[in-house]
Amino acid sequence: MPSTHDVIVIGGGAAGLAAALILGRSRRSVLVVDAGAPRNARAEGVHNYLGQEGTAPSDLLHTGRDEVARYGVTVTAGRLVAATAGPVADGDPVGFTATLDSGEQVSARRMVVASGAVDVLPDVPGLAEQWGRGVVHCPFCHGWEIRDRRIGVLVGTPFGAHHALMFRALSDDVTAFVVDPAFADDTARAGFAARGIRVVDARVARVLEADGRLSGVELDDGSVVELDALATASTAEARVDGLEGLGLVAVDQFMGDHRIASAVTVGPTGATDVPGVWAAGNVASPMATVIASAAAGTMAGAAVHGDLVQADLAAALALVDAAR
Repeated sequence: MPSTHDVIVIGGGAAGLAAALILGRSRRSVLVVDAGAPRNARAEGVHNYLGQEGTAPSDLLHTGRDEVARYGVTVTAGRLVAATAGPVADGDPVGFTATLDSGEQVSARRMVVASGAVDVLPDVPGLAEQWGRGVVHCPFCHGWEIRDRRIGVLVGTPFGAHHALMFRALSDDVTAFVVDPAFADDTARAGFAARGIRVVDARVARVLEADGRLSGVELDDGSVVELDALATASTAEARVDGLEGLGLVAVDQFMGDHRIASAVTVGPTGATDVPGVWAAGNVASPMATVIASAAAGTMAGAAVHGDLVQADLAAALALVDAAR
């Protein structure tokens, strides 16, 4: 028989652990299922997280696990492969059953999806190997660490030109590599010129490294531009594998006509369109930083507890009525 909990949390990152923490402190029985593949695993530190500035991602997760354990939360290693929901009676879902890759089945009254996202990177040889080190994406997350260095920016999305300007605020030596001319119009180029950003209208053929560190890029004409860091946008794909049985899907996100991500649609507290299921973190907000994901997890966890309180009340009132 499946083990039963009040809440199953899918994903043990900042969002999932934050949801589990507030639920555990509310005396809810919580199981966190974590696949052990955090999006920021290759980053050296978590930034802009007040009180945890520069903490290694793995250390932050270990601390979070220790904290939730103090309130009876169980964290188990595993990957969700299937999930099903019971019927909805009077607006209240009867429950959910989750099947893990080990074959174990667990059930709960409510579910929080905090499974995160996966970054799909530009298809440039050598780029993936430097991801999270010499290749970065966020000026807020990585900008201070590469300040005053030679920074290249791939301009191949609607916000590519703005991306270059953001990094220009961190260094006087910025080069914009125009991957797609459609995103570097006359206005963008005038901005580059005004801010002293060099423009290269040539395809980046590969990312170069020396002694494990990014050293530059090679262009399609064979020339080399020396760099210390390269910034690029990724396409963040929500991790929703195994949730198809609930009818929970990721919806494409666009900037203009350009697809930039996929995400689960949620309301202000993280409630999804599936009764009894909430979502928080990068699975619902691909651009959220770690601290924002944790805040969203806290909000979702609080909402789940409140929902269970109302369900418990309804059940108690039904018993009272039946006893009359």
